[in-house]
Parts: sequence; structure tokens; C-alpha cells
Amino acid sequence: MNVPGLYCQGFKNLLMIMSVRLEADVRFSKFVLIIVALAIAFTVASTHAVSKDVKGPDKAYLQKIWDGWSTLDTANVAGFYAPGPHTFFDIAPLKYSSWEEYQNGVTKELADYKSAKFTVNDDADLHPAGNEAWGTATVKYEMTHKNGKVEMGNMRWTVVFGREGGKWLIVHEHVSVPVE
Repeated sequence: MNVPGLYCQGFKNLLMIMSVRLEADVRFSKFVLIIVALAIAFTVASTHAVSKDVKGPDKAYLQKIWDGWSTLDTANVAGFYAPGPHTFFDIAPLKYSSWEEYQNGVTKELADYKSAKFTVNDDADLHPAGNEAWGTATVKYEMTHKNGKVEMGNMRWTVVFGREGGKWLIVHEHVSVPVE
């Protein structure tokens, strides 16, 4: 029985096994590192591509929308709204399922008014997110009925924009008045 030789051979086998495992671990680590690097590169590239030159609407754009509503003519705001099936919640009635439906319904609601003025308050808050943006604001209103009765107050406005054809269009909107 040659114990030192067995011990030496066993040690060599152990070293060889450890070397093979270490080599496999290094290859696996390189593989993982390459995958992580590619994932980061694709994420940075896609984020940069989406947000390049896309700043989103600003408060002046919001006011321009409400200036259009101040005319009481939906044709003056139609260019701010995306056509097709989108949901718009307004004061009355409860819900519209497209800009076309919204335009028809609001035209009937506005027929009783002779003037209106809407001002986006300083609490407007906008959040661009690539080719979409969402915002919230309160909007001061003063509306005069044809019979002379004046309504004044503040509305809540939540709006979601989508960038279509290089233009920011409203794809969802929620307008409400607090219960007083």
C-alpha cells in the first residue's frame, strides 16, 4: 500500500476538478457579464431613441387648449384631440367613448352659454414619458349663460397625451367639478 502516491494522485485529481470548475465558472461569469452589458446597451439605446427631442406639452400648450374651449366652439379644440376610440370623462354627461362622440355631446351642452373664460392655474403638473405624457391641473372658469346667469369656480383636469404625427394629442381626459 503506497499511501503517499495515492495522496499525491488524489490531490492532483482534486486540483484538476477545481480547475475545470473554475474554468466553467469563469466562462459562465463572462456569459452573464455579456448578457448584462447587452441588456444595458439596449435599454439605454431604446430610452434615448424614444425621448430624443420629445419634451412633452407645457403649461402654455395646456392654456392654448383651454383658450380653444373659451370660444365655445368644439371645432377650435378638435385639433388637440386624437380621433378614434378614446375615453373622455366630462362634467355632463358622464362619459364619451371617442372624440367624435365628445364633440357632439359637448356642443349640445355648450349651446346654452354665450361666453366662457378658462384659465389653467399655477398647479399644472406635467409628466412626459417618451411618446406619452400625462398631466393634472385645476382650471378656473367663468361661464355666462345666454340668460345672463354667471357660473364661476374651479374644475379638476387630468389629461393624457399621445404623440401622433409629431403632435401632442389628448387620448384621455377627465374633467370634474368639486361638489360644493
